Amino acid sequence: MEHRVELLAVGTELLLGNILNTNARDLSQLLSGLGLNVYHHTVVGDNPARLAQAVEIAKGRADILITTGGLGPTCDDLTKKVVAGAFGLPLEFHPECEQSIRDYFAKSGRTMTANNLQQAYLPKGCTVLENRWGTAPGCAFCVDGVHVVMLPGPPRECLPMFREEVTPYLAQLTQGVIHSRTLRIFGLGESGVEQLLRDKMNALTNPTLAPYAKEGEVELRITAKAESVEKAKEMITPVEQEVRDILGDQVYGADVTSLEEVVVPMLAKQGLTLGTAESCTGGLIAKRVTDVPGASAVLQGGVVSYTNAVKHNVLGVSQEVLDSQGAVCAEVARQMAQGARKVLGCDLAVSTTGVAGPDSDDRGNPVGLVYVALATPDGCEAVELHLGGAAQRRDRVRTLAANHALDLVRRYCISHGK
Repeated sequence: MEHRVELLAVGTELLLGNILNTNARDLSQLLSGLGLNVYHHTVVGDNPARLAQAVEIAKGRADILITTGGLGPTCDDLTKKVVAGAFGLPLEFHPECEQSIRDYFAKSGRTMTANNLQQAYLPKGCTVLENRWGTAPGCAFCVDGVHVVMLPGPPRECLPMFREEVTPYLAQLTQGVIHSRTLRIFGLGESGVEQLLRDKMNALTNPTLAPYAKEGEVELRITAKAESVEKAKEMITPVEQEVRDILGDQVYGADVTSLEEVVVPMLAKQGLTLGTAESCTGGLIAKRVTDVPGASAVLQGGVVSYTNAVKHNVLGVSQEVLDSQGAVCAEVARQMAQGARKVLGCDLAVSTTGVAGPDSDDRGNPVGLVYVALATPDGCEAVELHLGGAAQRRDRVRTLAANHALDLVRRYCISHGK
């Protein structure tokens, strides 16, 4: 049986744009990994009548309804009452939930107010979903063939609860096991990946192969359904190998979330240290590297050389080159990387200089023109990038530039790690 999933987010703050509904994106990805198709996303404010109407619509077109938000202790947290009422279920008090709430407050050293006990009322006969990350428990029940899961809204609670509590519940609704492996690709867009793999994707039924566009890269998900996880992995392995044979080193990792998550272990394994010299990216590369556990064994330091004076006085970039060619050129990128390698005493150093926008620079260089360089014991390589026109977002140009810099490091490690 193919299930139809609807995600229903509750909260006026979502409609006003005060909070971004990241739960919809993240839960959709997690559900896809379970082989469950999300048919609809719905957002409704903290209004009982409109929420009840949204639930009635969902009941008619989905057999799995997952709500987020509205489970807290305040007067506008109405999700449980409205949703349970739509399915004819009264709310009942759960003493074990009360104890969990009291324990949470005791551990955090905060005083619990009486209204927090509202969170211990759940639909009669439901499966309680424990919340170890907050105070509001979730719940799940099934009425007339429709499975309902209610989760709190804060992502720091919603997502771990889904992984730990909801995934086992939903797994009971499908025959067999669904397992996915995600390949991350840099250097090709979604359309380029699809063109190279189109025949393969069309020919596959189990496993399936599907690309998803990310910020400056592509995620390729291989999903198999089998009687066990081990069997599903066996089915995925040959497909993964075929994809790697076609795409080569543009596949930078499997079941990872970022380039830095791959680069840091590669550097550590080879005993290499890294430094950064950043102009247009403003320290973003160093920040991303230090987001990865173990970065202290790899990163020597970074220089944010936003002005020409810092480029010259700290990194040793030629004043003559800065005056004649400007800061946005390949030679400045090279000298920045070489200077960082010398100043920081690292094996490798990456640099970025360019125009992030929103306007072109004083020399008329367009938004998105960026030079990235990598200095190594073998020399220094600079790459000219064109990351979009004037309509391109400033943050996206910076992200893409950082991606390219990290990819240069990755490719160096590949070529010197054999």
